[in-house]
Amino acid sequence: MDTYIIRKQIHRLPGKVIHNIPIPQPEVVEGHASRKQVGEICRQCGYQQVLVVTDKTLSQLGYEQAITQSLNEAGVNYSIFNKINSEPTIAIIEAARKAALESQAECIVALGGGSVMDTCKMVAAGVKIPHLKIKTLLLKFLPVPDLTLPIIAVPSTAGTGAEVTVGAVVTNSRGTKSSTVLIGLNVTHVILDSELTIHAPQQVTAACGMDALSHCIEGAVSDVEVDESDARLSEEGVKLILQHLPTVMKDPENIEARLGMCRAAMYGGHAINTQLAGYVHAFAHSIGAKYHIPHGQAISLMLLPVLEYQKNTCLAKYAMLARYCKIVDDQTSDAEAADLFLQAIRQLMSQCGMDKLVSPVKACDHEVLTRMIVKDSINYSAPFTFSNNDIEQVLNTITPKE
Repeated sequence: MDTYIIRKQIHRLPGKVIHNIPIPQPEVVEGHASRKQVGEICRQCGYQQVLVVTDKTLSQLGYEQAITQSLNEAGVNYSIFNKINSEPTIAIIEAARKAALESQAECIVALGGGSVMDTCKMVAAGVKIPHLKIKTLLLKFLPVPDLTLPIIAVPSTAGTGAEVTVGAVVTNSRGTKSSTVLIGLNVTHVILDSELTIHAPQQVTAACGMDALSHCIEGAVSDVEVDESDARLSEEGVKLILQHLPTVMKDPENIEARLGMCRAAMYGGHAINTQLAGYVHAFAHSIGAKYHIPHGQAISLMLLPVLEYQKNTCLAKYAMLARYCKIVDDQTSDAEAADLFLQAIRQLMSQCGMDKLVSPVKACDHEVLTRMIVKDSINYSAPFTFSNNDIEQVLNTITPKE
């Protein structure tokens, strides 16, 4: 059944709903090796016991040691939970909540990428509702009494922006992903430490950068009314990525460029909170789930096809982004500016090697993918509502000829 008419009528509803969800307003600390300030932050906040949560890889690399040393120097007690090795699952979250409760943690220090951040959000909420099982908390909207446990977020990647987003994605007992929006998420501090991203493989850096870019662009062109400051963060995120991603691909240890990417990723997370995502994510989520490819690769595969397909609708906004990013001057027409903006994205993807991705999409899967994309897109306020035929046309552009 084609629900196009209904979807078109309610397409602004998610944007209105999200504006009623309080979003974190953390203090941001940034700089090379800035995670060493965690101990002093905890001391100033009066925390006597914290839980440091990270994943197995980062723990093996010893990246949490700078944090634990700072906690020792500040006289703050801590426990470590480092059993995360994949996307958040109910079992992992239950185990981490148990560790938080047993240690009587007053704060969670989240060190890692999106999986660690989402785990910590659910733990911070679950500690406040200890009598409920985690699977019971996988609601579309999860209201937390008062606020969640405080979180100090230390992202190790520059992509998801999960350090500030109110959503969390968890793999449920059926092996499928459930997304939850936390009402009362209490992220008090975000530590942008460029040192954590320096040793990331180039492909990871590129994929994370494309994810952050998609967040910022989709925020900037969404059909959600926001104030000027929120809109400006999305625009600034696009500008920072166009400026700094080529640099970190060539010079991975460029601290200034790495920090610029960390900042852009956080702005992208803010865009998700205030302006939501769009069809780039609806396609990428569906293709990623169907063919089991990493999110950043799926985003890279879909970014230009979707942006190009909706160009006529987004002409003025693409032109605005081109001018803000200094790709063109104020005298350039909207049509030319929009084309040059898309050309800049195409060039960036080439510089990052993301233009060589091979699409896994098969023509025989279009029908099921269309249903998945329609279902996912209901969560967003895109510039316009794609019909099933629109979705089919975009899928055709990324389907290899047999």
